[in-house]
Order: sequence, then structure tokens, then C-alpha cells
Amino acid sequence: MSDPATAAWLGLPGYVWLWALTLSAFAVFGARVRRYVRVLRAARPENRWDRWRDRARLFTAEVLGQRRLVQERWIGVAHLAIFWSFVFYAGGFFWNLVRGLFPRLPVPYPDEVPWVGAVLAALGVLGLAALAVAAVRRYLTPPPRLELSRDAGIILGLIALVLLSSLAGHFVRRTNPAASQALWWVHMITVLGFLAYLPYSKHLHLLAAPFSVWFAALQRGGIPLASEGAVSREQFTWRQLFSGLACAECGRCDRVCPAFNSGYALSPKMLIHRVKDLVRSPLPEAGSQFTGNVVKAEEIWACTTCCACMDRCPVFNEHIPLLIEMRRHLVAQGAVDERLQQALTNLGRYGNSFGTSPRARARWTRGLGFSVPDARKEPVEYLWFVGDYASFDPRTAPATQATARLLHRAGVSFGILYEAEQNSGNDARRTGEEGLFEALREKNAKAVSQARFLRILTTDPHTYHALRNEYDGSRTQVLHVTEVFDRLLAVDRIKVKTPVKTKVTYHDPCYLGRYNAIYDAPRNVLEQLKATVVEMPRNRADAWCCGAGGGHIWMEDAAGVKERPAESRVREAAACGAEILATACPKDLVMFQDAVKTTGLEGRLDVRDVSELVAQAVSDGEGS
Repeated sequence: MSDPATAAWLGLPGYVWLWALTLSAFAVFGARVRRYVRVLRAARPENRWDRWRDRARLFTAEVLGQRRLVQERWIGVAHLAIFWSFVFYAGGFFWNLVRGLFPRLPVPYPDEVPWVGAVLAALGVLGLAALAVAAVRRYLTPPPRLELSRDAGIILGLIALVLLSSLAGHFVRRTNPAASQALWWVHMITVLGFLAYLPYSKHLHLLAAPFSVWFAALQRGGIPLASEGAVSREQFTWRQLFSGLACAECGRCDRVCPAFNSGYALSPKMLIHRVKDLVRSPLPEAGSQFTGNVVKAEEIWACTTCCACMDRCPVFNEHIPLLIEMRRHLVAQGAVDERLQQALTNLGRYGNSFGTSPRARARWTRGLGFSVPDARKEPVEYLWFVGDYASFDPRTAPATQATARLLHRAGVSFGILYEAEQNSGNDARRTGEEGLFEALREKNAKAVSQARFLRILTTDPHTYHALRNEYDGSRTQVLHVTEVFDRLLAVDRIKVKTPVKTKVTYHDPCYLGRYNAIYDAPRNVLEQLKATVVEMPRNRADAWCCGAGGGHIWMEDAAGVKERPAESRVREAAACGAEILATACPKDLVMFQDAVKTTGLEGRLDVRDVSELVAQAVSDGEGS
């Protein structure tokens, strides 16, 4: 290939034109990026510069390895191929650019290095094949909620032109130098045009996504810093706003959102899309009244905080922190569902959402046949943090009592805090009541400090998550009851006498599964009971939410809902042939028992807590 940088074009050497094009492209690119940076710098600060090793590992797995996308098999593999083709071609472009801008450099063009040219050619063919797969998916078999915008077509076309121009130039380099030189210019002009266009495009995520992953929340469903809430652009944190720039509008969040698919007002994709518009808007006042105006209150309250959207998002956008930030503003304004407001009032006044005297918290212990120690008065191995629903709701009493009897039977030393226990505050925090959460946490921390124990045990995944991840300074091991049962069964401290020879399907509670990755212990327990465990199509990290989280168990159902998440879930359980739907969360138990009635599945599907099944299996027919 003759040197395109020294060949004359309209009387000027090529490198002069290249300098003009490069400076213009970078100026246009830089002007837009600087505006985005100014917007982010004007937002509230948030520290995402910590734990560099963890961030590097996450970046390696999710950006370089595209782990979340590869799990989707063929389209994920195609995306990985496009990504690495793009990376190598970007490297080749900058090599060409430096060589063209400085023609006297004693450096060959990348195509003139045999092994580099061969690698670029192979990746070009691979990248074009992957682009064809992506195009077929996008235009012939698009998944629900994938954004089919003209902008997306332009981006796909530009990437294809980048690969084609370089690939064609490589193959004609020796046989047709003039054509090769022309294709070099096509390649360089396309990439520089791509660079200038990208920050103005809705596909800015091609540049923003790696940064979005690097600065991701390292705690699942992380809670935003304490604030009075956000209503306008500058009141959100820079990382919350950055989610808008990183969004690929792929619709994966909508496809897994229980609120959206049940007919609630919320669309996680459109939420982030509106944040993108908020960041892109040239006028600061365009951000005023974003909360409650651009994003309606019914959208904000629709979220169950199940974390499915964040768990599936390939660029690690943070929908839940955004919604909690907006909920804080609505709570401060008193724009709260009446039932939710009553529950929050009860939490502040009584320490439980039921509005019941704290002295009644241990009423479930009556009739056990033995006394449950007060961990504040005598040392125990396990401090059992029972939780509100397991303590007060009569529908969960059999499961709570079964747990106590099983632990007593196994000789496990455990105690409770009696009236000193308060609600853990997990759901209060996710409704936007940060101050209430902090008050509950402080009271619980004081009560726990008065107890003598080795480990904390809980039957409530919401409580488990709060104690394990959101109570400051606690290094005490926190276990869910299914983990304890798994160990006790494994060492024969409780023995199966009456196997559960029934088809059982297990529902993964969001705060036990997706939030804390406890999937195996409950299934191990069921298998040790000799149950025939069948899986629902959506299980483990893909499990469907029951709809209770984020304070929803305290709210009225919204008008126009097609089918509540719990109803969808019990239908799924029945469809897989199970006779028993087992769960390990008191809220799930309540939600599913109600859903079985409303879906007409009574007599066909029995909803049981895992502890009840263990108690049934270890019974010898003379009681447990």
C-alpha cells in the first residue's frame, strides 16, 4: 500500500487532511463529553473509588469476559465477538492514526505487519458474522422491550463499515494499492465520524459501559447515601445519573421486572431512559420536578426491590438506588400510600409493622412445651432474630414454632430478645425512610449488645440481609435457618423418620437468593428429607419475586394490575407438577397462601415453609 499520509489530495498531503479531520472529530467529541462531565460534577458526590482490586476483578469478568451476556448463550457469544473485534480494531485504528499523523515515524502500518494483519482479518470476519447474528435478532426475532431505534441501526451500520473497510483493504493491499489506499481513508473517516457522533447518540453506552461496570455498587442492591431525597438533577449522585449514559436500552431489565410484567406503572428501562434525557438536557431547569413529574409517583412506588433488573443489567445500572432516592423525597412530602404510612408509623411507635405491643412479640412461644431463653439473661450459641412476620402473623406461627421445636430437639442452644427486638428496618429503608431505619438499627444494636451469644440466626431473609450487610460494625456470623437445618441434618442431629415423598418445588426469596446467593442450603434440606425436588423454569438467580419486598406487603394493590407477582409464581409452581411450594421466608408464605386462594389452586398446591417440612419429616407420628 502506498502511503496514504503522504499522497496528495486536492493539492495537500494526506496527513494535513488527517490532522484536520482528527482535530475536528476530537473537538466535537470533547465538547459533548465535557458537558456530561460538568453535569456529573454538579451532582451529589459519591465515593466509588474504593476497593480497586474488587473493581478490577469485576471489570475483568464483566467487561473483558462479558460474563452476564455470555450466560445468554448464542447472542452473548456474538456480543463477546463484537466487543473484542471492536477492541482490536480500535487499537488498529489508533495505530493507523498515529502513523498517518506522523508520516516520518519509522513505523509500519498495522496491515504491513503480517501477524497483526492476519489477526485483524480473522477478527474482522468473526466480528461481521457476529454483527449478522445481532442484526437477525434485532430485526427478525427481537426479544420483548428491545429498543428498535434508527440510532441503533446507524451504530450497527457504522461498526460494520469499520470492519468491512479494514477487511477489504487488507485483502486488496497487494493487488490493488489504489483501492487499498481509498479503503484506508474510508476506514479512518468512518471511525473519526463514529467518534464524533457517539456522544450525541443514544448508544453512548459503547463508551460509558466499561466505566459503569468499574464504578458499580459492590454490594447487591446498594442503598444510596443518606439524603433528603432527590427531585432535580443536581440532587442525585453522579453515579445515579451515570446510569443514564451507560444504558444500552436492551430491555433486559423490563423482561425480568415483576412490577412491569404484572401491569404496574414502572418500566425500569424507561426509568433509566428518562435519567438519560435528564443528563442530556442542556438546561439545568429541565431537571426540576423530575421526581413526581417526569417519573410519576405510581412508578416510583411500584418497585419491589427484588433486584432482578440490576442483576440482569449487562452494564450494572442501578435502578433501585435511583428509586429509593426518589422515594425519600416522596416520604418527606407525605406522598405515601395510606397503609404504608400506617406501617411506618407503627414501626416508629411500636418497633413492628403490626402496631402490636412489643410485649406480644414472644407470644408465639406459648404452648411449645419448653421455655425459650432470654439471650440477654443467659448465654446461648444462637441469638434468634425472629422478625416481625414470624413473630406476629398467625399464618406464620406454625412455621416459627416448628423451627423452635426442631432447634430444641437437636439440642441447639438458642435464645431470643423478647420485647427488645425491633423490626430490622430493611423494608423501611427501601421505602425511603432512612431515618426510621437508622433508629431501628440503633435500638437493635443496643439490644444485641446486651445479649451473650456466638452467632445470629434468623428465619426472615429481609432481616438476614439487613443484619448481615447493613448493620455497621457487626462481625458476628449471621445464618439463615435453612443453613442451620442443612448442617443439623448432615450430622444426624435431627433425623428423618418420615420421608417427604412428594413433589416439592422451592421458591428462592429475593433477599436470600439474589441478594445473598443462598441457593443450595434450602435445596439440600429438601433433598435430605427425601422429597422429589422439581425446579420451576425461573429459579435461583432468575427466580420470580413474590411481590412483597420494598414495602409492598404494606401497600394497597395498584389499579389495573393484570396479575400480582405472587399469583404468577404459584401458577408457575403448579405448572411444573409440584404438589408443595416450599419457601424460606415468612412474607413469601403469607403472599403465596393468599395467591393460592385467589388463583383457585387450593387443593392442588400446598404452600409450606421449609421448617414445617423438616418438622413433618423428623416426626415419628407422636409429635415432634
